[in-house]
Amino acid sequence: MKRTELDRLSTDDLWLLHVEVCQLLQQRIQTEKLRLEERLKALETPVSGRRPYPPVSPQYRNPDQPSETWAGRGRQPRWLVAQLSSGKRIDDFRIQKAANRR
Repeated sequence: MKRTELDRLSTDDLWLLHVEVCQLLQQRIQTEKLRLEERLKALETPVSGRRPYPPVSPQYRNPDQPSETWAGRGRQPRWLVAQLSSGKRIDDFRIQKAANRR
């Protein structure tokens, strides 16, 4: 609408126009919010975003505490670091496979 057309409207008509515009804006805002929420859901990663890894059997055992083992992944445990710093080799702590024990 042009400015001259708005000047001709009565106060009641202007108020009705205001209410109509507010309702229209509210509907469009709600529609836009729903659309943005759908896009956000599509971007979200699932909670269990990590892929499952198979269990890994231990490769190394602490001779002083046989219950302490290490699979060879991640940081080396303190017991192994201490043993290695004392001059031992990592192969000294390797767990022998059942097939190799004959």
